[in-house]
Amino acid sequence: MIPKSYRLVLHRVPIPTSPCRVLRLCLLLLLQAWWGRCHPQCLDYKPPFGPRQPLGFCQEYSKFGCCDLEKDEEIASRFQVIMENFDHSGFSTCGEYIRNILCQECSPYAAHLYDAEDANTPMRALPGLCGDYCLEYWHRCRYTLSLLLEDLGSPQQFANWTTAAEEDRARFCGLLELKDKQYCFPNVLTNRELNANLGAVREDPTGCLELCLQEVANGLRNPVAMIHADDGTHRFFVAEQLGYVWVYLANGSRIDRPFLNLTKAVLTSPWAGDERGFLCIVLHPRFTTVKKAYVYYSVSVKKEERIRISEFTLSTHDENQLDHTSERTILEVVEPASNHNGGQLLFGHDGYLYIFIGDGGRAGDPFGKFGNSQNKSALLGKVLRIDVDNNDDGAPYRIPSDNPFLRDNDARGEIYAYGVRNMWRCSIDRGDAGTGRGRGRMFCGDVGQNKYEEVDLIVKGGNYGWRAKEGFSCYDRKLCQNSSLEDTLPIFAYPHKLGKSVTGGYIYRGCQMPNLNGLYIFGDFMSGRLMSLKENVSTGEWQYNEICMGRDQTCRFPKLINSYYKYIISFAEDESGELYFLATGVASATARAGVIYKIVDPSRRAPPGKCSIKPSPVKIKGKLIHFHPKEELVINKKPTTTPIPTTTRKTTTTTTKKPKRKPIVIIKPPMPTRKTVRKTQITPPSAETRKTTVEKTMRKATVPPTTVNTVQTALTTTPATGEPSGAPEYVRSTDNATCRSAVSSSSRSDGRTNSSPTRGPVRGDACMLKSGYRTTVMTAASSRIPQTPTSSAPPTRRPPSFTPAQPPPFSTSPKQPQLSLSAAQYSERAGEPQDWSQRPTVSASKPPINTTMAGTQELCLAEKQGSAGDGNRVCKTPRGQGRGQGQRGGRRRLRPGAVRLVSTDGRSDRGRVEVFVLKQWGTVCDDLFTMQAGAVVCRQLGFTRALEVKARAALGAADRGVRILLDDVECEGGERSLLECRRAKIGKHNCSHREDVGVICG
Repeated sequence: MIPKSYRLVLHRVPIPTSPCRVLRLCLLLLLQAWWGRCHPQCLDYKPPFGPRQPLGFCQEYSKFGCCDLEKDEEIASRFQVIMENFDHSGFSTCGEYIRNILCQECSPYAAHLYDAEDANTPMRALPGLCGDYCLEYWHRCRYTLSLLLEDLGSPQQFANWTTAAEEDRARFCGLLELKDKQYCFPNVLTNRELNANLGAVREDPTGCLELCLQEVANGLRNPVAMIHADDGTHRFFVAEQLGYVWVYLANGSRIDRPFLNLTKAVLTSPWAGDERGFLCIVLHPRFTTVKKAYVYYSVSVKKEERIRISEFTLSTHDENQLDHTSERTILEVVEPASNHNGGQLLFGHDGYLYIFIGDGGRAGDPFGKFGNSQNKSALLGKVLRIDVDNNDDGAPYRIPSDNPFLRDNDARGEIYAYGVRNMWRCSIDRGDAGTGRGRGRMFCGDVGQNKYEEVDLIVKGGNYGWRAKEGFSCYDRKLCQNSSLEDTLPIFAYPHKLGKSVTGGYIYRGCQMPNLNGLYIFGDFMSGRLMSLKENVSTGEWQYNEICMGRDQTCRFPKLINSYYKYIISFAEDESGELYFLATGVASATARAGVIYKIVDPSRRAPPGKCSIKPSPVKIKGKLIHFHPKEELVINKKPTTTPIPTTTRKTTTTTTKKPKRKPIVIIKPPMPTRKTVRKTQITPPSAETRKTTVEKTMRKATVPPTTVNTVQTALTTTPATGEPSGAPEYVRSTDNATCRSAVSSSSRSDGRTNSSPTRGPVRGDACMLKSGYRTTVMTAASSRIPQTPTSSAPPTRRPPSFTPAQPPPFSTSPKQPQLSLSAAQYSERAGEPQDWSQRPTVSASKPPINTTMAGTQELCLAEKQGSAGDGNRVCKTPRGQGRGQGQRGGRRRLRPGAVRLVSTDGRSDRGRVEVFVLKQWGTVCDDLFTMQAGAVVCRQLGFTRALEVKARAALGAADRGVRILLDDVECEGGERSLLECRRAKIGKHNCSHREDVGVICG
C-alpha cells in the first residue's frame, strides 16, 4: 500500500520513453510502495496481538488480530441481533457475508480496512471490500446494508443513501469498495506477501529493526541512571550527572523535591564529555524493609580525585527522600586521571553489591608494568563484589567467602573479575518469564581504546583481556602474546566505523512487547546507534541487528515518536521490565537537553489485560510537576510534501467546467452552534428559490451560508397538517405488495406527491422478501432551509475528505457519529463553508517560497494552524540578514557576526558555517567548536537548538577564495553571536578548508 503522502508525489513523476527506464521506474515505485506501506493497526490505533484464548466467532483471527474473547463475544452478539430479521433461507444466503464484514474489526489490518490509518480522522462505518466480492454481495444480499448500519445511529440518518445505494449496483460498490487491492477484504486475508511476517518485528530495506519510542521525561541534565524500587509503586528514580536524583510516579509526574541532592559534593564540570560526576544509584534489593540506597560519584579530597561509594538511608519522614545526614562511605578509590571513572552499581541475584571501576584513565592503561586492569593488587579496571548487608554495627562491607581471589595473597579479595577498561552500563537478566532461562546473567558494555567496542558477559574470575586485548584483537602485542588462552572473550565487538563509545543495555523481559523477549538492546554514545543482539540457543552465538526508528507510517500510533537525541547515555528498565534509554542533545552536565525514551514495538503488543498494573499509592510531600512531552508525535507530524490542492483554482483564463456529480445525501448531526438544514432529494428547489435563500442567509450570517444535507423519511401518506416536515413515520406489514404501495407516494416540499413507486419494504417493519431477509427503503422528502449560524466560531473538528468510492466514514465512537463528504463534493456544492477546514487551504495562485537566497538565508516556518505543506507560510529572515533592504540602492546591510549555513543540497537547517565579519563572508575552523557554539549559530538563524556539529568539512568545504575568519571558538551557549565567544583574533588560524565546521540545526 502506498501512503497518501506518496500518492501525491507519484502522480507527478514524468513518464520515461525508454523501456529500460520504464522498467527501472516501475521497480522503484514498487519498492517505494513496499517500503512505505502502512503498518498493521487495530481500530484503537494500537498494534495487533495474539489473543490469550481462542476466539469462538471470528475464528480466523484466533492466532493474531485485534480481538480478545470479550470483543469476539460482542461481535457475535451483534450478529445474532441482525440475524433475528432473517428466516432460514435469508440466514443461509447472507449470514456469511454479515459475519465476514463484522469480523473485520478483528483483522490486524483493521485500521486500513476502515480507512482509519490516521487516528486524527474518523473511521468509515464498514470495512472496505474488494470489487468482485462487493458485486457478489450486492447480487445476493444488497438489502442487508441498512441492517449493518442500523446500530450506528438513528434509522433516519442512513435512510437516503442506503436506499439509493441498495438499488444502484455502481453506487453500492462505489461506496463500499476499497481501491487499495492489498487491503480490501478478502484480499487482505489471502495476500501471502502481506501476511508472511505479520506480527514480527519489521525490518527496513537494509535489515534494520524498526521500533518506535515514547517520550517519558525531558528537561534533564545529562540523565545518567534510571532505577526502580521494586516495591509495587512503579515509580522510578532518575539521576543527573550534577548530583540530583528525582522521583517520577507511574503517571509520569515528578515530585518537586529531589530524592537526593549531592551537587555540593559531586566533582564535575559543564564541559561536554566530562566523565566525572554523579554516575550511578542503586536501591537495596529489599528496599521496602532495608531502606538503603548506594551511590557512585566523583569527589575531590585535598585536590585528589577519587571515586566514592556511599550508603544512604531513607528519611523517616518522607518515603520519597533520602536522609542527607546519613551518608556513610563504603569505599573510596583514588583516580589518577579524570577519565575512565567506570560508574556502575548493581545488586546481583545473590544479594551482593557489584561495583564496576575504570582503569584509571589516560590512554592505553599506562600505569605500572602491565597496567591497572591486569594488576590484581589494584582495584582499578575491575569488577568488585562486596556484601553490604548487616553492616550497621561493624565494617561498611564484608567480602563474600566465594570471591575468586580471596585466598590469593597478591590480589584484593573484593575482585570478582578483572581486565576491564571502562565498563559503562551493566545489567542483570531477569530471565525468561516462562522458563527462567538466562536469569542472573550479567551483561556489560566495555568502552574501547581506538578500534573496537565490546559487550561482555561477566563471569566469576574472568579476565577480559585489557590492555593486552581490545575486543577480539591485540592491543599490546607483547602482553597479548603472553596472555592466557583462557581469557574471557566478548560476546560481541564492533569497529569504530559503527561507534566509538558503547553504552551497555538490557535483555528485554517485559510484558508489553512479546517480540522483543530475549533481545539484548544497547547503543553507542558517540554515533547514536541503537543495536541489538539475539542469542542462538543451540550454538551460543549472538546475532547482531541494528535498530532504527520506524518510518512515519510505521510509528503512526498515538503518543509515539520516531526520533531521539544522539548521545545515548544509559539504558534502564522499569518495575514491569519495559525498556528505556536516556539520551541528551547536549553532552554537558548543565544543559537541560536530556530525555528519557520508552522503546515500543509497533508490530505486536500483548493482549489487553495481560500487562495491566495497579501501582501502590505513594504518599507525596510537596508538589507534583506534570509531564508534558516536547517531541512532535508522529501522528501529528506535518507532511513533508505539499499536498495537491483540493480547492478550485481561480484563474482569468477560460476553462472547461466538469459536470458536477450529484453528491450523496448524508445526514450531518447538528453541531451545537448550528441549525440543521434540510435539502430535497427528489426535486431540488428552483433557481429563484435558491437565490432568495442564499441572499437571506448572507444577510443573517457573518460567515458564508452552509447547506447541510439532511434526510427526512416520509412514508405512506403526507404528514398531517401542523406536523413538522421531517417527522418519520413507519408502517409494519408482512405483505410485499403492501410494502411497495406504502411508499408509492411521499410528501414534497411543494405540496405535490411522488407517484413513482420505490421497491422494498419500509425500515423498521417486518416486511420480508421471498429470498428470506428483510429489506429497507427510504424516500427523502424535505425542504431546503437556509442555515443561520448562531456563532462564527469554527468547529473543532473538520469532516475529513474521502474518495467517493468509499462509504461515508460514520464514526463508531459512542460520542457522536462523524459524517463527511469528500473534499471534491464540498468544493462542488453551493455555499461551501470555508471554516470546515482544520487547516488553511493551499493558495494556488502563489508559487512556493524559495528558502535559499544568494548571500543570505531565509527561514520559512509554517503557521500554527497549517502544515509544512500548506500554502500559508510565515517567512522569517534570521537576525543580521536582510536588514536595511531597500537602503543604499537595495543592498542588504548585515551586522558583524551574522551567520549562514551553506549547503550543497540547498537545505536550510544544515551546512557549512559562515560568518559575516570585516564586510565579507568567511568560514569557521572546527578547532574547539562544540555543541554550545552550534547552539549559538542555530539560535541566531531561528532554530531552537543544534542537533549535531560536524568537523573536517563533513558538510562541505569552501573554495580557496573564501577566507577562514574564526578559529578556536569556545562558547557557553548563551552568546548572541560567535564574536561574543572566546576565540582567536579575526583572520588568525592554523587551519585549512578541510576543517570548515558544519552544523545541523533543529
